[in-house]
Amino acid sequence: MHRRLITPGALAAASLLLAIPASAADYQPGAPGAGDAYYPNYGNGGYDVSHYDLRLKYRPATDELEGTATIRARTTEDLSRFDLDFLLDVGEVRVNGAKASFATSGEHELEITPATPLRRGTPLTVVVRYSGVPSTKSAYGFSTWHRTPDGAIAADEPESAWWWYPSNDHPSDKATYDVSVQVPDGTQAISNGTLLPTRSKQGWTTYTWRQHKPQATYLTTLAVGKFDITTGKTSTGVPIINAYSKDLGTYDRAARASLERTGEIVDWLSGYLGRYPFDSVGGYVPNTTTSYALETQTRVYYSPKQFAKGANPSVVVHELAHQWYGDSVSLKGWKDIWINEGFARYAQWLWSEHEGEGTTQELADQVYASHPADDPFWTVRPGDPGPDDQFDIAVYDRGALAVQALRDEVGDKAFFALLKGWPKEHAYGNASVADFRAYAERVSGKPLAALFDTWLFQPSKPAARGAVSATQTPAAAAPPKSWQKIAATNDIHAG
Repeated sequence: MHRRLITPGALAAASLLLAIPASAADYQPGAPGAGDAYYPNYGNGGYDVSHYDLRLKYRPATDELEGTATIRARTTEDLSRFDLDFLLDVGEVRVNGAKASFATSGEHELEITPATPLRRGTPLTVVVRYSGVPSTKSAYGFSTWHRTPDGAIAADEPESAWWWYPSNDHPSDKATYDVSVQVPDGTQAISNGTLLPTRSKQGWTTYTWRQHKPQATYLTTLAVGKFDITTGKTSTGVPIINAYSKDLGTYDRAARASLERTGEIVDWLSGYLGRYPFDSVGGYVPNTTTSYALETQTRVYYSPKQFAKGANPSVVVHELAHQWYGDSVSLKGWKDIWINEGFARYAQWLWSEHEGEGTTQELADQVYASHPADDPFWTVRPGDPGPDDQFDIAVYDRGALAVQALRDEVGDKAFFALLKGWPKEHAYGNASVADFRAYAERVSGKPLAALFDTWLFQPSKPAARGAVSATQTPAAAAPPKSWQKIAATNDIHAG
């Protein structure tokens, strides 16, 4: 190592340079979006968040929410003002202790102007005091805040934070969380991470959840209601916390028969994907009319309707696989959704094989044969499906076909090495389809541009591979035993 001496004079000059204020023209408003091609106004520019501390009070009977959000961040530009994504009514904003002015614009922009402009690299503590009735708010004509008979839930994709806390709402800006929720006695509050000791006072109970690892905003969740909570541990000691609404009715037994296998499934997935990446795991099933499930980090959201036809561990496999593919390693932009959904679907195929209900190749053959060449299924490009088709079934099934094609191309040794290595390579970060292709080429030693283009980016049915015949029809063979169970999860994120 070569060390260059820095003289006291040079240090003084450098300090003086840093102290020189920028001119007014150098300070600019932060962008009202993170630059995502699919959702230009989601997220914001000019700063990077490191931590959210949310202190909430919620009244289930009236759907009234009060909150104080403390956001720790650092500026990445010289800022005259910056935005947060938020919908509720704001009473006060402070930036580094000083009152800041604020205004709203667009569908969900909270524009904050600090008392003095902010130099690039400035640490920020932003405090937002707010209140409102989330169920009365909408953006782009919809809401992701769902009332239940005894409370409410926030769980949706690609957005849900705006309805309950101010944020930089794009997966590229991940942060850690403390979520403290005060609810009436006899009611519970469920969120991500580990549960700290609860506190009760004057008819109210406070639940505090801590997420130690970086988490994307859409992966945060809040559920308030009356739950039956079960606990356990995986074989490696990871705490399991599951919660079931007390009024699930006919869905209750099937839901429990599925979620209570969480520890077993995490242990099994770890053999393929590596060490489980978080401090806790589990899920919750509220009494809601929605139909989808969502990989909310460490505490998966499941609609009761996912269990309408009985127990279905396959949906649990899908959402838990996301803890590696989608949560720990998150997408850079929403066009990279294939890395999330193609691999979570493929995990279901691996589970089918593990359960003796159909091999991955048999399931790939079934998907391929089920869609003739003129089926619109093949016009969806999983590697860049566009915002209208982001959660189309082709992203899942054609996406999993692409994973099988990759396995056929590189061989099992390289395939399972990259399957486990990818979550380790990009743990707690963000990555793109291009990043994955580069990694797969490095691990396998093979050029893969043509394969990725054919299976992920061409709007047409690829030529047959492996055991699949180009003329095979759906009736040519009986579907694997797991086919219907997997098909029951087809609307998994169609919220």
